[in-house]
Amino acid sequence: MRGKWRLLWLLSAVLLFACNPEAPGDGGGGGGNNPNPPPGGGPPDNPPQQGYVLTAWNDLGMHCMDSDYAVFSILPPYNNLHAQLKRKNGSLVTSGVVITYEATTGTDGQINTYSAGKTNFWDHAAAFFGVALPPDTGLKGHPTPSGRPAELEFNAAWGWWEAEGIPLTPYNDDGSKNFYPLVKVVARDASSGEVLVSANVVLPVSDEMDCRLCHGSDARRDDAKPKGGWVRDPNPEKDYRLNILRLHDEKHADAVRDRQDALDNLGYAYDPAGLEATARGGTPVLCAACHQSNALPGVGLGIKPFTNAIHKKHADVVDPRNGMKLNDANNRETCYACHPGAVTACLRGAMGDAKNPDGSQKMQCQSCHGPMKAVGDEAREGWLDEPNCQACHHDGLRETSAIDPATGRLRQVSDTRFATNGNVPASGYSLYRFSKGHGGLQCEACHGATHAVYPAHEADNLLSQSIQGHAGTVAECASCHAEPPRTADEGPHGMHAVSDWWVDEHGDVAEHDTGRCQSCHGRDYRGSPLSAVWSARTFQVEHGTKSFDRGHQVGCYDCHDGPGGDD
Repeated sequence: MRGKWRLLWLLSAVLLFACNPEAPGDGGGGGGNNPNPPPGGGPPDNPPQQGYVLTAWNDLGMHCMDSDYAVFSILPPYNNLHAQLKRKNGSLVTSGVVITYEATTGTDGQINTYSAGKTNFWDHAAAFFGVALPPDTGLKGHPTPSGRPAELEFNAAWGWWEAEGIPLTPYNDDGSKNFYPLVKVVARDASSGEVLVSANVVLPVSDEMDCRLCHGSDARRDDAKPKGGWVRDPNPEKDYRLNILRLHDEKHADAVRDRQDALDNLGYAYDPAGLEATARGGTPVLCAACHQSNALPGVGLGIKPFTNAIHKKHADVVDPRNGMKLNDANNRETCYACHPGAVTACLRGAMGDAKNPDGSQKMQCQSCHGPMKAVGDEAREGWLDEPNCQACHHDGLRETSAIDPATGRLRQVSDTRFATNGNVPASGYSLYRFSKGHGGLQCEACHGATHAVYPAHEADNLLSQSIQGHAGTVAECASCHAEPPRTADEGPHGMHAVSDWWVDEHGDVAEHDTGRCQSCHGRDYRGSPLSAVWSARTFQVEHGTKSFDRGHQVGCYDCHDGPGGDD
């Protein structure tokens, strides 16, 4: 009964975790028999029907999972797939269709159709979650993508179709590794079964999350060495994990004993002698059993939240690679010491890949999240107190840091043109991955996932390429509208349509208020990245034609002598 109670609160949660990969556990690295034959003979990726557009996305640029579950677990295999379907001559489709997902060949030419046997998660799921899950079945009942289509459900609260908790690993069926496996999402008419439209979508996943740099036996520095000595387990996956539990026991000797009744009531049979004894006795430890986490609402026993405990505790730790305190570093490599990134590009896309003139990276993890002590601040709500779009995109500016240097906290602005929604997913918060805008479309439907904003990895880009013919933000009006609209301010973010019609009409609009043009065309009206041409195009103008190459930042001076000048 206790196990059932534990599963109920876990299944009522919405995992919000993200991360990156590299290192198989006991069952990692492939192997096992494929219970699901590879798909074949399915619908083409972009069938000829032109009446619909399907957009789908993973909610985070990278989902993390543990590379081994025999000692403890931070994250189970848990991926989220969202989708929206729109009629090109109408609105979003919320009923009368069946939307499914299935495995498909990745950009590496390989396929990933099963997870059991590639990870030892299912061997230990009962100890963590109180129920023996069937192989290839996730915490919310959704299966690993395979050759058999599995259905998404419509979530009326968010206005999207979803499949949450998909248990996917970063291993292809041939044993090779791919952190960007693909699924094919297919929309069919519910009555006839006719395929309306389909698209290939990436479900990124990584097991690169790792603590051995400091906690592996005989690490470069012995700051983290337990007083009882290094464990020196011959299995490197278990070694650093056991070292962590031994160190935890030394610093919090009565952690289990003091909470024995509460843990027992939740069905956790932990040894009162400590966490190392628990793991060595065959019961792996779930960190969230004691440490509250907003990634698993309802967990924890009233002690310090997991994200606060980890980041605050390690802020003053010295990085053995460079001798700097982790809190003092100002680049993503420090974060990648533990989070995925050294091999997998957790932070990628338009912001993660942006470069300075000297070739250095323009933005780092700290540019949005602040230093490690800020992430570990006890006043911060982990997974909810996050940077939003308007912290950088406001008043015609494109900041390269969401942190206000005057306060050291997230910048607060009043300009809402590029703002995320307020009070999502809960009162007082404003998260990108829960926000929506133009036509009821989710922000991620057009801009891509958090940490992987278009254009990003080639697998990420497949979706936007299939919709509009090129990578980048889904911004071509004809991609979603049978007849491109003629509007000066009803487009996404209050923007105008891009067409010959606008060339003829824009003067009348700008004449009354040129200031409104600065948000995209720059304060000097000479163009900005927000006015860049997505694809080469030619317009009819008063004295002939005007052509722009892809990437050209359109401004008033391209055709006029400034915003108030003549042709």
